[in-house]
Amino acid sequence: MSFITPVYLIFLVVVWLLYWKLPRRGQNVLIVCASFFFYGWWDWRFLALLITTTGIDYAVALKMGAVKSRTVRLCWLLVSLVSNLGVLGFFKYFNFFSAQFTHVLNAIGLTADPILLRVVLPLGISFYTFQALSYTIDVYRRRMEPVRDVVQYFCFISFFPHLVAGPINFAKDLLQQFEHDRHFDWNEATDGARQMLLGYFKKMVIADNLAPYVNTAFGDVTHASGWQLLWATYGFAFQIYCDFSGYTDIAIGSAKLFNLRLMRNFAYPYFAESIPDFWRRWHISLSTWFREYVYISLGGNRTSKPRQALNIMIVFLLSGLWHGANWTFVVWGGLHGLFYLGFWFALPHTDENTNRFWFIRMLRILFTFHLVCFAWIFFRATSLTEGWTVISKIGSAVLAGHMVGLQIKILLIAAAFCFVEWINRNRAHAFDIARWHPMARWSFYYVIVLIIIGYANLHYIPFIYFDF
Repeated sequence: MSFITPVYLIFLVVVWLLYWKLPRRGQNVLIVCASFFFYGWWDWRFLALLITTTGIDYAVALKMGAVKSRTVRLCWLLVSLVSNLGVLGFFKYFNFFSAQFTHVLNAIGLTADPILLRVVLPLGISFYTFQALSYTIDVYRRRMEPVRDVVQYFCFISFFPHLVAGPINFAKDLLQQFEHDRHFDWNEATDGARQMLLGYFKKMVIADNLAPYVNTAFGDVTHASGWQLLWATYGFAFQIYCDFSGYTDIAIGSAKLFNLRLMRNFAYPYFAESIPDFWRRWHISLSTWFREYVYISLGGNRTSKPRQALNIMIVFLLSGLWHGANWTFVVWGGLHGLFYLGFWFALPHTDENTNRFWFIRMLRILFTFHLVCFAWIFFRATSLTEGWTVISKIGSAVLAGHMVGLQIKILLIAAAFCFVEWINRNRAHAFDIARWHPMARWSFYYVIVLIIIGYANLHYIPFIYFDF
């Protein structure tokens, strides 16, 4: 059941109406039932996998909470890690590592055929696996007590707005919300509806209209021109941002209708003035997860500078691999790691005085944006060879000059969208307009709905992060 289908809106309204007729316990039971139905809409077989793996984490946490020995707790934590990462590794990486291992054997003269399985990637497994691990790791670290109410626990894991593509919520933030009574909040609900409207606008008007042009260029890089690939790279930068952040806006907005708060996942990332700043704004829940459970576990800032740099690279490489079983994602993560370290060593402390000069800020923003776009080439390419071909063609075209195929549509969409985000950059989301006069506000809603109806791509295009 995709957010951008009428079925979801009907489902959401029905659940919402029932939800506010029930007491807290009934609300939690409804959330679990509705979430299982929502996830099972795609494939009921994977619902059993979700219940099994996260059920193991529920039992493991109870075991860890009942013992004082750190060694015993560690053993139980390993059960959770093996269970979650084992399932994730099998479904997402088995064929990739099988093919790579076979390639190594062939390279040293040993003949071998890869063992490839027809494995279908369960939807959202990368997201709900990391969310479940945040719970067991926090219980192991004694940051929180294990929850004994199984309904409350499955509310945290399977709450349908965030289940498929995040944001990844931490147990200490979301789990406790299901412990308390929730009452309807008009302001929260209306703001949620506004954020959902923003998400639909981003996805259906911007991302889905950029997708055909991007797919045409990257679908045949051999015959595409350098300028065509350059505009497609810019187009993809806005496509993936509006696609993914659009999903997040709909998810967060849907949760607000139930007076529940999900973690913010995007904070105007293309206004970042450095790569470290970009990662404080882009996919915030994932970068926070890696910082909390990988970087800090490796020593964090308590180690020497060289060790910190190595830890940073490990985090970015793992982040790249998290996105998919392809070397292109590893290179994408590695590039961001190198860019991050470049800023980290060159600009260890931001010079606040430069913020007074708007043109210096603009130069920093443009420089950072182009570094991000360069890395996006490998994220979008299907192979390393294809990625290098795109870079080579773009470089040749730019050096030769004679700009051709200027994509006015992409430039206008990007400029208009950046303007809207810029004027609201200090607010939680770009459609945070509660301060407007009611007539202006409703006129704005009317225009946005008309734009969505008139310019939405009629062909269903799945959210990009459904593949991860």
